[in-house]
Amino acid sequence: MTPMAATHGPTGETTPDPERRTQLADLIRARRAELGESLDAFASRAIDPVSEVRVTRGWIYRLERGEKITPPVYEELAALASAARLPIERLQDAAGQQFHGVDPLRSGTGEATAYVRKLDALPPEQRERLLSLIDSLVPPSMDDSD
Repeated sequence: MTPMAATHGPTGETTPDPERRTQLADLIRARRAELGESLDAFASRAIDPVSEVRVTRGWIYRLERGEKITPPVYEELAALASAARLPIERLQDAAGQQFHGVDPLRSGTGEATAYVRKLDALPPEQRERLLSLIDSLVPPSMDDSD
């Protein structure tokens, strides 16, 4: 992550700028590390299987480094989801947070928000077990709008 820039307050003191949002960058960087893949290998698989839109190595590099980039469109998120082997919804949430300041949990209940935050704190193997249990109770194919 790049260091935060400093600004000068009204009395001349140096104050840090608000922290930059990096949710998508952090997700992609962490997932690539989990997969043990080089940037080249990851980028070679970053292709949307439907539209065949490709995300370039350079764009992924700039994303991970916190450099200025054009926010991704749906097909580019689908390409990243394919390379990351993650559901597109995870990338949509992270991109919404990073580029638009959207909190995906804001529209949920306080209880749901608390559960999701606890889920994030679980080790990966416990998280997978819990998600399997949830999927057995409420299959993923069920409509979420009920």
